[in-house]
Amino acid sequence: MFCTADRQMSWRLWLAVPFLFSAAVLGLMGSAGLVTASYATVPLSPVVSGAGVAVAAAVSAGVRWPKAWHRHWVRWPYLAAVLAFGVLVGALEVPALVTAVLGVPVLLGLVFQCLVQQDESRSASNCR
Repeated sequence: MFCTADRQMSWRLWLAVPFLFSAAVLGLMGSAGLVTASYATVPLSPVVSGAGVAVAAAVSAGVRWPKAWHRHWVRWPYLAAVLAFGVLVGALEVPALVTAVLGVPVLLGLVFQCLVQQDESRSASNCR
């Protein structure tokens, strides 16, 4: 089941989507490393940033763009720049504690937002 909203996403929020997704995944990786004591650092993987870009590309159709030309001339260059940045920082190692402290609250916030949107869509469908 997908979490969808009945309203369009603002373009400012959309700009943060690849970073929020990456932070949530890295937070899970850092938490797993801390719990299992298997590793103390988490690499900033280009695969994770690529997945964040893919999520942003997937939801970009539901963005409320200020101008029609932004849909093509801002969306794709921005995603390409974020992907290139992810590849450039892909060799960096971040302490697992840092990724867990930053990423787990992001993940919990995303889950909470998804649950709120599902509840709103259920209550809206009951009114119809």
